[in-house]
Amino acid sequence: MLAHGVLSGLVALGGSDAPAGETTLKLEGVRLALLGTAEPDVLHEWFDRLSNGGVVLDPLAPKPWGASDGQVVDRHGFHWLIGYE
Repeated sequence: MLAHGVLSGLVALGGSDAPAGETTLKLEGVRLALLGTAEPDVLHEWFDRLSNGGVVLDPLAPKPWGASDGQVVDRHGFHWLIGYE
């Protein structure tokens, strides 16, 4: 259970669990994207932290089209797309 959480830095993303007895939302087929929201070194740090205990689907690295991006499913099951140009 997570009462309240915040991913803070250049971008703040907050969230919380639903209270007992309240209907919860199950997300399927959803990706949270942090594309160009911070400097590359910060995005790499976030990617590494989200990877801890999670699964890297595609490493955060340069791609043939010129941008750098990657995908990770964090330890809570959230799918993240992180990248920059």
